[in-house]
Amino acid sequence: MPVETALDIANMLPATFTVPGLTEAQFVQLCQEFPDARVEYTAGGEVVIMPGTDFESGERGGEIVAQLRNWVREGGGGRFCGPEGSFLFPDGSRRSPDAAWCESARWEAAKRPDTRFPVFVPDFVIELRSPEQRAGTLREKMKEYIANGVRLGWLIDPIDRSVTIYRPSRDPEVLSNPSSVSGEGTITGFVLQLEPIFRS
Repeated sequence: MPVETALDIANMLPATFTVPGLTEAQFVQLCQEFPDARVEYTAGGEVVIMPGTDFESGERGGEIVAQLRNWVREGGGGRFCGPEGSFLFPDGSRRSPDAAWCESARWEAAKRPDTRFPVFVPDFVIELRSPEQRAGTLREKMKEYIANGVRLGWLIDPIDRSVTIYRPSRDPEVLSNPSSVSGEGTITGFVLQLEPIFRS
């Protein structure tokens, strides 16, 4: 399907449609067409355009990024981004986690002058479930992150007040109503306080 046609269809968000072999230029065009939406591309060739979230979900997401930013600036080190950041994964998908972190040296080594989106996998990702998102879809997305090389992932669900931890070669670990969740491995020392995220 031509991207121009896809853009017309995507006026009714959320939208999912197939664009095999999406180029970087086409992906950028889609992002520019929908500056207030999140645009992602699956390994199977599907473009997924999601509308902006509600106020409370936006507040929760902002809190997560703020806590991660504060930890980085207070000595944790590394690089971080919120959902505005997009990653091109080895399987060809383009994903935008609600928060992501990586070691600085890894990002510097991956940067290329000829592309805005080098193939790169962050060390750590967070996805935050919003009311309109299906938990099963997000669980599959978390598995996709780990399969591509993410070392640690957290799926935070304010609806049932849970955090599911994803790690390579291990079953997901579900924490029920935790007050906080702690990083490990390369992001040891980061502690996310969940009270401001779980409160109604």
